[in-house]
Amino acid sequence: AARRPADIPGLGPRTRATIGARTRQALVVTGESADSNVCRAVLYERHPALGWRAASAVWPARNGHRGWSGHHLQGDLRSPVGTFTLTDAGGRLPDPGTELPYHRDPIYTLGGRNFEGEPKAGAFDYVVAVDYNRYPGRTPSDWGRPLGTRRGGGIWVHIGHGGGTEGCIGLPRDRMQELLRALRRAARPVIVMGPADALAR
Repeated sequence: AARRPADIPGLGPRTRATIGARTRQALVVTGESADSNVCRAVLYERHPALGWRAASAVWPARNGHRGWSGHHLQGDLRSPVGTFTLTDAGGRLPDPGTELPYHRDPIYTLGGRNFEGEPKAGAFDYVVAVDYNRYPGRTPSDWGRPLGTRRGGGIWVHIGHGGGTEGCIGLPRDRMQELLRALRRAARPVIVMGPADALAR
């Protein structure tokens, strides 16, 4: 008998249903628990006959300092739970070779220290905008908020600085470069993000 195309491990039927039929790349970010800021990320690619296959190793990652939220609000220090498209990239450094539109600008220069005292410098050298409460097709730094400013925004995948974030997803620098080079516009990439129990629904 023909083998059924593989699903992404750890995703339940409700979560799988949020991934469009034409999407062929999914960055899955799985948190330890609702209040944890430690997570892991894996890039999956969908093949016509085989279904979903891991296209990367398991990458260590960090999410919002206070964990996750199904109803993200400005300043809650939690990452939004859900499936969001990935359409636009940018950073302080030159484009490392991504197919996504890339906005290089000094605006991505960052200073100061984070919650655990770690320096934030360089965190925005490379970013991919998560299309939560933003207008896809605009630069990551665009301030347009279709749900209003109260619902937060400016959620990115960026270079991690060692601790929890203000709501973004932090990846190691070399993994961030790998992600940017792997994402393909024609694959309609998405990020599926949340604590493990939420993604399993």
